[in-house]
Amino acid sequence: MSRKKKKSIVIPHEHGGWAMISVPFLFGVMAGTAQWSHILLFIAWLCLYLASYPFLQALKRRNQRQHLLKWSGIYGVAALAALAYPLIRTPELFYFGIPFLLLLIVNIWHVKQKDERAIVNDLCAIIIFSLGGAASFLYGGGSFGQEMLAIVVLNFAYFMGTAFFVKTIFRERGNRRWESTARIYHVLILFVPWLLGMPWMTIPYVFPLLRTFLFTGKAMKPMKAGILEIVGSVQFLVISWIIYNFI
Repeated sequence: MSRKKKKSIVIPHEHGGWAMISVPFLFGVMAGTAQWSHILLFIAWLCLYLASYPFLQALKRRNQRQHLLKWSGIYGVAALAALAYPLIRTPELFYFGIPFLLLLIVNIWHVKQKDERAIVNDLCAIIIFSLGGAASFLYGGGSFGQEMLAIVVLNFAYFMGTAFFVKTIFRERGNRRWESTARIYHVLILFVPWLLGMPWMTIPYVFPLLRTFLFTGKAMKPMKAGILEIVGSVQFLVISWIIYNFI
């Protein structure tokens, strides 16, 4: 008599998702004024991410759909509970729900089309994560305007570069067009901080530039790629914090 396989908790396992959910958010906290209740906002933001993962997986895994949707609902309820106080304190956070849902619809469409690896899908996901930085900035006393836009653009520029780099060492390795695109992109984003009037913010983009020119197109183990991604994300956040606070 066979035993029924125990179904476990559902959590994302990609290194990139964890970096993108936390770094832009912490960037926004750093750019604004940290509040103790930023912890609640982060829990809500994290749970929204956790809820979206099993939801999207449920669209393509029919045999596990009930289990995945259950966990999506659990995370969703936790997100709403954690978000209650931040929304009461800063009702303007509600506005971020509109682009979040619109971009999520694009992600859903790509899942249904079985084209999750499309660069447009990555682009929409990275915009969602970058908006987390805008939300935490607003919650920390910031306002809608040029500074918030800069937070979104700086985070988007960095993590979009990561998406290009990862493609060139795995799925698109050996594709000269993708490799050239990745290199050109990392050179061009050096000008983004200057266009935003923040020239010192060029420094955090030097590491991903070097990483891309040194390793693009080369075989790499996922663990090494993950370590490079973690190091890059940490240096991006730490250097940005120094620039925002001391320069």
